[in-house]
Amino acid sequence: MKTSDSTLNPPFSRRSFLRQTSAVTAAAFAAPLIVPSSVFGADGTVAPSNRITIGFIGTGRQCVYANIPGFLREPDAQCIAVCDVDSWRMAKAKKQIEDFYAKPQASGNFKGCAAFRDWRELIARKDIDAVMISTPDHWHVVQAVAALRAGKDVACEKPLTRSIAEGRALADLVLKERRVFRTDSEFRSNRACHRAAQLVRNGKIGKLQRLITGTPKDSTLGPQPEMPVPAELDYDMWLGPAPLKPYTEKRVHPPHEDKGRPGWLCIRDYADGMLANWGAHLNDIALWAADLEHTGPVEIEATGKYPPKGNLWDIVQEFEAHFTFANSVRLTCKTEKPYMRFEGTEGWIQVVYPNDIDASAESLLAWKPGPNDLTLPFKHSEKRDFLDAVKSRQQPLYTAEGGHRNASLSHLALASIEVGRKLKWDPAKEIVFNDDAANQALQPKPLRAPWRI
Repeated sequence: MKTSDSTLNPPFSRRSFLRQTSAVTAAAFAAPLIVPSSVFGADGTVAPSNRITIGFIGTGRQCVYANIPGFLREPDAQCIAVCDVDSWRMAKAKKQIEDFYAKPQASGNFKGCAAFRDWRELIARKDIDAVMISTPDHWHVVQAVAALRAGKDVACEKPLTRSIAEGRALADLVLKERRVFRTDSEFRSNRACHRAAQLVRNGKIGKLQRLITGTPKDSTLGPQPEMPVPAELDYDMWLGPAPLKPYTEKRVHPPHEDKGRPGWLCIRDYADGMLANWGAHLNDIALWAADLEHTGPVEIEATGKYPPKGNLWDIVQEFEAHFTFANSVRLTCKTEKPYMRFEGTEGWIQVVYPNDIDASAESLLAWKPGPNDLTLPFKHSEKRDFLDAVKSRQQPLYTAEGGHRNASLSHLALASIEVGRKLKWDPAKEIVFNDDAANQALQPKPLRAPWRI
């Protein structure tokens, strides 16, 4: 049976990796540790020499409800450290991990998760094999670059980047440092998305012509008064490389709460809105199905509507972006409901998030790949995919290059909106042809010292 290897780099040596993992013992933890019997590989559990030790940078909503539980469910992962600039959130994440590991023990006690206010201290730990970055978007590349240079494998929340230049630097560094890197999105482990992509890649709707993705709409919020910084928050470190701005709760996140959507997602200093946020999920599946995930469009034309000037939440509200690729396939990403549609010369397939799939003919949904068909890899979760890649020393399904190319779509669309015209793009050189204003719009925003890459 054929399998896809387009996302994988050739395997590299496991020798240095095995030196790291074989050294993971109870003595490596900084906090006092009550050792469970499973540490020694008893009762069919995974011994420490075969576990991947994980440190979490950022312990907000996404981390505590998705990323920590995702790794805790995997028996060959050991969650050993957390870091956050909000001490309340960090303490809650530490307790979440320790409570999980305490359950199988007769004593009901476990103290083996270190906590750091400064992420640089976490990545300096020799006993940490890999880091999960779940910080606001403006921190992603700064922290990922530092972790890669420190010899860590990295899983990083999407959207991966704030600019095309930093995305290119990150993807190139992954190759240079020979590290494993996963852009963290769970959609390739969604059965409906995988099924649709496999149908398209096998030509079951004929020659692919058009891709359509829809995203939810962001909210906006007017100006907010400056407020005292909560005692548990290191606000200057939270801002990090972003411009200095006065603290207000809706700029960051509500104190002593980790369930609601944080305000920074709607502010252009820190994020690029639904085009980048949901686009990192939906457009990834579109590009995966089209076998275009490691390239870029040749034409971009986008329109968008921003909130009134002066609003704190100032991200683009409504948009419609069209991307044409060299093979004439056209991707449209627009503000609507979360869905993906694939149109070919002989039919169509549509997936409405999270699990509804429909097609132009019932026979399409009954199809299964045969021995001569392409079979796309499937993992039950993005965390499983990352851990398997760390152990095999091959790149996972959603790579740094894929995350960079995906995020580039949002950067290009926003540049087209800003200059108000169609852009001609060179996906190899990553430059707009004969358009100084557009290339200037794509330049990274200056980072505050000492956070310059």
